[in-house]
Amino acid sequence: MFQSLSTFISDSHPVTLIVLAVLSVYFISITWVFIYRYFSLQSWVSQEKESLESLLMGSSSVSALSYIDPFLKRSSSLSKEILDLCQYAATKDATKGLSLLSVVASTSPFIGLFGTVVSILDTFKDIGQASASMSLIAAGVSDALIATAAGIFVAIFAYTFHQILKREAYELSGLIRMQSDALLAKSKD
Repeated sequence: MFQSLSTFISDSHPVTLIVLAVLSVYFISITWVFIYRYFSLQSWVSQEKESLESLLMGSSSVSALSYIDPFLKRSSSLSKEILDLCQYAATKDATKGLSLLSVVASTSPFIGLFGTVVSILDTFKDIGQASASMSLIAAGVSDALIATAAGIFVAIFAYTFHQILKREAYELSGLIRMQSDALLAKSKD
């Protein structure tokens, strides 16, 4: 494995190696964003579920851990506008990191393709300078396609992470909305 990796590195075009390095940084970044945001959103969703259950069981106010609580404390009266503002702010906070995942999901295949094109051009240059055998062509093309495969690999994870976090943010937004509606309904009684 080590010998084939060192051979790949020494035989590859520098642009391909840079592309693979960029894609590696992308992968590490999206994994970190996903893990951090997933667990923080899970904790937040859990707090909002408890607060909603408390409201539905007869409590007159949201839990002190709820995202809504600081908005209510700063406001002199309960209003739909304040609760809407709270929901918008919660949605904004819940969707942090999704832009990065979206950008990585859409750009990484193109970055990988760029590395492939450069490697294939390098292979054609080598073919033109030497008597080309099929093994030289196959080796060059196979090395070139590694960049495309890496780009697609990173894009799959970025898109999957994006969808999972988007769903968590949607659930959180729904919980905030339900608490807001419950508070408004209680205030009318």
